[in-house]
Amino acid sequence: MPTGVLLRTVPALLLVLVAVAGPSLAPHAIDVPVVVPYAGPGGDAPLGGDQLGRDVLSRLLAGGRELIVTSLLIALVVTALSALLGTVAALRPVVGRVIERTADVLMLLPAVLGILLIALSWPDGGRLAVVTAAVVMGVPYAVRLVTGAAAPIAASGYIEAAAVGGERLWHLAVRDVLPNLRATLLALFGLRFVAAVYIVATAGFLQVGPQPPAADWALMIRENAAGIVLNPWAVLAPSIAIGLLAMSVNLAASALIPRSGRKAVNTL
Repeated sequence: MPTGVLLRTVPALLLVLVAVAGPSLAPHAIDVPVVVPYAGPGGDAPLGGDQLGRDVLSRLLAGGRELIVTSLLIALVVTALSALLGTVAALRPVVGRVIERTADVLMLLPAVLGILLIALSWPDGGRLAVVTAAVVMGVPYAVRLVTGAAAPIAASGYIEAAAVGGERLWHLAVRDVLPNLRATLLALFGLRFVAAVYIVATAGFLQVGPQPPAADWALMIRENAAGIVLNPWAVLAPSIAIGLLAMSVNLAASALIPRSGRKAVNTL
């Protein structure tokens, strides 16, 4: 792996590893007060205490795993569905028009409103409701991108020759078109991961999904906003963690894009 690519992917890998292993690295239990509420950094709490006196560092270490796993699942599902729907839309224009019109209707719904409509109407809410809302809100944008990238490939001579030769739609999509969209799909995955982090964090801030006393970065921001003057790290630490996660993963995905596909991806 080239040094430049390695340097751009290492931060994301390290952050993901720390977040995944975080619960076992936490010095204190996440639900037990160790200092007075909103205590400043020092002693047993390097980042101070939260609104109940719980260790901010311990909750920070324990609060990233679910966010990363959920965002990764959303990005994978959205990218996979969009790849298939976008490729079919490019190969079959009649079906494509139906897919695009449906996507246009869904794109009119604001993301936050979509989250609330789906998650709050879901029995018991929870992570599955947030994942469903994020997929429904993310696929329309991604389908548009994939369709635009797949259209020139679908109109190329070898695809038309394969179709005339009797190749099935599934074979054309999976064997002929999708392999030529690797750069686009990898860039799309990075973008959808960032969008998923935003949606999951927004849902957590709105308390749609994880509920207190769970350790969740977005939930930590909401819970400790009132005491930001007393202990800024109770809000700044999870905010910085969310920002670093989104930027580092997007940077890593960009670094892994094949050089031959960078120009086409940037054009989109």
